[in-house]
Amino acid sequence: MSDEQRATSGEGGRLMAWSFRNWAGPPEVQGAVQGGSQGARDGWKQDLERRKQWSREQRERKRAEREARRAERKGGLG
Repeated sequence: MSDEQRATSGEGGRLMAWSFRNWAGPPEVQGAVQGGSQGARDGWKQDLERRKQWSREQRERKRAEREARRAERKGGLG
């Protein structure tokens, strides 16, 4: 195995490197973090808000259960 083959064997080889350089082109990062379109960003925001609402509801449900258990314990002791 030549040195060149060993150096590129983990990278997919010369053919993959050439095809990636020539077909994929330079990376485009315009809007990569925010999403591809306004619809995608809006969908992401709506999903995030639904997840936050669900988490708030779960915290409130657990808090109410905890308060109910405390009230039962106090009522039983007195």
